[in-house]
Amino acid sequence: MTFERLAVDLDGTVATIVLNRPDKANAIDHAMWHEIRAAMRWLDETPAARVGVIRGAGKQFTAGIDLALLGAIQAQIADACDGRAREKLRRLILDLQDTLTSIERCRKPVIAAIHGACIGGGVDLVTACDIRLCSADAVFSIREIEVGMTADLGTLQRLPALIGDGMARELAYTGRNVDGREAREIRLVNRCYDTHEALLAGARELAATIAARSPLSVRGAKEMITYARDHSVADGLNHVATWNAAMLLSADLPEALLAMREKRPPRFPD
Repeated sequence: MTFERLAVDLDGTVATIVLNRPDKANAIDHAMWHEIRAAMRWLDETPAARVGVIRGAGKQFTAGIDLALLGAIQAQIADACDGRAREKLRRLILDLQDTLTSIERCRKPVIAAIHGACIGGGVDLVTACDIRLCSADAVFSIREIEVGMTADLGTLQRLPALIGDGMARELAYTGRNVDGREAREIRLVNRCYDTHEALLAGARELAATIAARSPLSVRGAKEMITYARDHSVADGLNHVATWNAAMLLSADLPEALLAMREKRPPRFPD
């Protein structure tokens, strides 16, 4: 696929998706917003791609939603009927939400490698990823509160499950900055690296480790963890029983057992 706002590359089994507007601090404009969803669909549908890594070009991960996108909303929803204008706005918000939900919807794990600013919509984006890594210079902020709006693209729904209700409320109510070290302390990220270079190397190493596992098993794990977040334990257990009734006896199981006996890495089909 070709993109204007993203740089997408597949190296072996690891796909890298780069937010590629470095001159605009990778602010997410209308084109990038739709390309992110297209990239997730490409990742999901490309058999050779087993893991995705999202990162930003230049000095920042992303400054969030481009202000020009926000400024164009009035024209997009214009209607003589106020009710119809409000319904158009609701549909627009739902469409933007769906772009980030496409990261969760993708069957492949997605790792966010975050350096520099991760502001507003950037937090919405990374909370939808499976794993978050950052460098010490990263700065996270739920900045919407500072411009008089409520974050509406996923942060307030996903963040409490990651860092706990109280801390999520603090960050949402204040909009204060969280640096890379604190992000690790509050479990917003899995790891914090000293440098940008170490971050990229760490993300690549983790992605390669995951990519070497059974793709079918990894997809199942992602499905179950995401499902369990929004359902009861009983529902989750029932769901995984159904999954394994269908997927457990795959070709990956005997291959994994044979590889253990032969003391070699397993070879799993895409």
